Amino acid sequence: MARTSNIRLSGLLCSTALALISAPAAFAEEDEVLSLDPIIVKQRDPAGNAADRATSIYVADAEIERAAMGDLKDLFAGIASVSVGGGIPIAQKIFVNGVDMLNLAVQVDGVSQNNRTFHHVSANAFDPGLMKSVRVDPGVAPADAGPRALAGRVVMETIDAEDIIEDGETFGGRSRLSYSSNGSTAQGSLTLAGRSGGFEILGYAKRATGDNYEDGDGNEVTGSAANLTAGLLKFAYEGDQGDRIELSLQEAQDNEIRNFQPNFGSSTRGFAPYFTKRRIASLRYESGNETGLWDPSATFGFSEINVDRPSDPFGDSTSTSSSTYALTLKNDFHLSDSNTITGGVDYQVRESTVNATWVNGLTGEESKNLGVFAQARLEPTNRLSVSAGLRYDWQDFTGQDFAQTGTAFTGSTSGASGNLSLVYDLTDALSLRAGYSNVFGGYDLEDNFLFYQAWDYSALQSSRAKNIIVGADWQRGNWTLGGELFKTSIGNLRGVTRTGAVIGNDFESKGFNLAATYGWDSGFARFTMNSSDIEFNDQPAESFFVVDSGTPIGKVLAFEVQQEIPTMNLLVGGSVEAALSNDNGVYETYTQKQESYQVLNLFAEYSPPSLGNVTIRAAIDNVFDTQYADRATYGTEYTAASITSIKEPGRNISVVATLKF
Repeated sequence: MARTSNIRLSGLLCSTALALISAPAAFAEEDEVLSLDPIIVKQRDPAGNAADRATSIYVADAEIERAAMGDLKDLFAGIASVSVGGGIPIAQKIFVNGVDMLNLAVQVDGVSQNNRTFHHVSANAFDPGLMKSVRVDPGVAPADAGPRALAGRVVMETIDAEDIIEDGETFGGRSRLSYSSNGSTAQGSLTLAGRSGGFEILGYAKRATGDNYEDGDGNEVTGSAANLTAGLLKFAYEGDQGDRIELSLQEAQDNEIRNFQPNFGSSTRGFAPYFTKRRIASLRYESGNETGLWDPSATFGFSEINVDRPSDPFGDSTSTSSSTYALTLKNDFHLSDSNTITGGVDYQVRESTVNATWVNGLTGEESKNLGVFAQARLEPTNRLSVSAGLRYDWQDFTGQDFAQTGTAFTGSTSGASGNLSLVYDLTDALSLRAGYSNVFGGYDLEDNFLFYQAWDYSALQSSRAKNIIVGADWQRGNWTLGGELFKTSIGNLRGVTRTGAVIGNDFESKGFNLAATYGWDSGFARFTMNSSDIEFNDQPAESFFVVDSGTPIGKVLAFEVQQEIPTMNLLVGGSVEAALSNDNGVYETYTQKQESYQVLNLFAEYSPPSLGNVTIRAAIDNVFDTQYADRATYGTEYTAASITSIKEPGRNISVVATLKF
């Protein structure tokens, strides 16, 4: 098998916690085996060599493929700096270096997402089966990342027709069937694509149903049954000169009886039906020019997450919506092959509304944000890469202020943001990197389910974040090592008191990431570790106070090993996810140390020689039936008498069959 070698470290190794994803020996695409090397993924990124990508996390192709019938936890498995907890998709939250993804700019097919919704339900229920590529830019984000990239950004791209259709063909498809023993969950997905004369069309559909799963102690986890429907429809036209226009429409629905608080374990509050739906529409144009001073692109889109609770034990009915309308116009000025400046303008309208019996009608908040930006990505010398950017945002905010005036509150704010990233190749093997950003956040929207009281906005303030990352990467032979120190500080994050006063809180996450990878021609082993310590208003904090800001992670580790056996058409491997016990410094009668855990997962993939387009994957997750709640799950530091955290599934045996045609 081919190996990646002699690769310039600058801009090619993944972020600290992510050198994790840079396996020097990986399966090459020309061998028709999905690459496990994110270096290959990074090379497909037009800005992959830029200094602002030096800390980026690229999820490898094979990792996306393996998560296709799973969830976000599967998608980011093996990446210690990205934590996903919650047990079920609608409760799963993503934390990057301990920071809640609410504080990162999130884009799907170029469209910004509004993830501000019910604090007991996640807005992150993205279907991995839809994904073509996934990248996380932790901490320092470039100016063209859009507004509110306080602690970085997450970029997701959905599959295209070219990902399904073989070269020289006009039609292709892919079908997947899976079954999981724990919860008796059955899933099926079908993707069809066609192209002719520059026109492309793709359709995708997925269905998942099942029962409640059992935790490691054999207890039924109530409200955990699968009932998911997802779909994608995409149209595109690409001209002879490479200019492309694309329309993407997707929707995912989860409709099931859940615990009254879906991100908790069972409680005395009973159950309620939850209907959640995410819709994303994206219309994009790209010129296809990769040289010269005229390379324009435009994106217009809409995203919406609905969380509806038609009835609950108290006889109430709630319907909520969090939506974003977004427009981005930009141009890449190619000064040379390795020097570009990206400049443009973006505009967003974000809304958060609720229609509930307990608020006596429809109410909500709205923000409108206009931003201008420029990001330079330069290579002054063969060993030095520089990325620097500026943006300025103007924001208009409309809320409610019945406590003060009896009419809706309106306010305006504005501010500048700047970032600087440097990568220097000290030697051919050792690379040093550093990044800093100071980011204007403006006014954030509030949780839909908190629109039950009149608010006093007199103390409302604009948020601002500061991020710093310093790291190093080393590569020699089959070894790759990486490490970094990070710190994210966010001031005036919006909060509300029980009396309805809007206040500003300060949040900080700091720590380090370590990564080591050893690769050989037919496999690899890699280790990653993340250590994150958080503070809230300059004090250690428990989960309740840092909801929507972050979560106490402590130290988490991930280890993966994989081996190909060509003579048997077999791929085998395993992983360990672990967390060390953590005392986050909060000493109360209802809190305790977060317990440690170690979980072993094993898998094998077989490609029958007589069925060249079929792959069968069998896996045993949580081999030893460990009883645990993932460290990113809400409330793992609370005693059982206070909160029952939702536990992860116990031992689960699954089979996935994939057919390409």
